[in-house]
Amino acid sequence: MQSLQDAVYNWLSIQLVADDRPDDHSAQETAQFFKKLLIEEQKVKNIEVKKEEDLYFVTCTKENEERKLRFPSELIELINDQIKKEPHKFKNYNE
Repeated sequence: MQSLQDAVYNWLSIQLVADDRPDDHSAQETAQFFKKLLIEEQKVKNIEVKKEEDLYFVTCTKENEERKLRFPSELIELINDQIKKEPHKFKNYNE
């Protein structure tokens, strides 16, 4: 099992893509998959995300304990930024 930090990072990174590309079926499925891992494997509840300046703050509950994580925005936004810079490499086949 991966760490909570890795699981949140994976989910949040693809969730940004899914939010930015609501018609992209693959991005939506992948975001749902990683959220399911958070819920079922990590036993996470009440996930909240806030962006402040250059950081993403994620608060969640795991085993009745509040957990707080933070990630640099450039790290979380890397995949989404790459897709925006080179959209021809990331065609949405559902269009």
